[in-house]
Amino acid sequence: MSVYLAAEEVGEVASRASNVTPTIWAITGIVVGFVILFDLFWAWYRRNVETSLKEASIWTFIYVSSAITFGITMRSWESPVASAEFFAGWITEYSLSVDNLFVFIIILSRLKVRKEQEQMVLLLGILMALVLRGIFIVIGAAVIERFIAVFFLFGAILLWTAYKLISGDPAEDEWDESKIIKILRTRGWSTFTLALIALGTTDILFALDSIPAIFGLTRDPYIVFMANAFALMGLRQLYFLVGFLLRRLIYLSKGLAIVLGFIGVKLVIEALHGIGIDEVFGAPVPHISLNFSLGVIISALAVTAAISLRKAPKESDPRDFESR
Repeated sequence: MSVYLAAEEVGEVASRASNVTPTIWAITGIVVGFVILFDLFWAWYRRNVETSLKEASIWTFIYVSSAITFGITMRSWESPVASAEFFAGWITEYSLSVDNLFVFIIILSRLKVRKEQEQMVLLLGILMALVLRGIFIVIGAAVIERFIAVFFLFGAILLWTAYKLISGDPAEDEWDESKIIKILRTRGWSTFTLALIALGTTDILFALDSIPAIFGLTRDPYIVFMANAFALMGLRQLYFLVGFLLRRLIYLSKGLAIVLGFIGVKLVIEALHGIGIDEVFGAPVPHISLNFSLGVIISALAVTAAISLRKAPKESDPRDFESR
């Protein structure tokens, strides 16, 4: 009963704090849908043209600037707290998406997807990720609303992911063909279809990391959705910059491990408070503020990025797909 009541109280606080109306949801859905349709048309229109570094850089700048502008404007029509939650969530989800994009590179390389097909495969794969994350967000919000102790499970998932990232060998491949992909290949399925299936199944695994991570920073479904939407939109263009990122940001996974580990601990702490445990072996369970969380996220990613950029190019990550 205490768990249920704690969850109810959390839900009431969240609803009072949020100024997001059905109208805002509708406008958001229309805008996001328009961007997706435009990107789909643009990918189809230029399906036989390889994206240049300049074009990828321009579109990446546009999407990142849009996310920053959106986060800043939230201070006026929502609240400063909502704005901070969005930035914490977006930075975390965007970093996870960049790391996940490395796996997309491996998949497309292993399956030998033609370069003229990469545009559509990437966009459709990202659309699947957005839909899947939307479903997980709805489910996650409903579960948290009724049973806040689920944060123990979310925290365990993030801590396990952080352990795998920190202990993993960067030289190891992060993806191998599943038995299903091998069977479908032997039955003559097209490379394009196999790539979509591979990206779709991989998207599900990515959601298991990203959704608990964002719910560890905010419980507002609107902020959760928008942080994921901005993190996913523009990944198709960012894909063509990842060759550089892959060679330089070799410690990104370590920074993400720190971020996910921290959020995992934060989730466990919030779960303890949610079920009414404020002391453990006589020691008070701390409250972790949003500003402190945002500081940890930015610091961890900034430090690992700086260390990566200082590392000599000859010692970079051996998974270099530029020679494809």
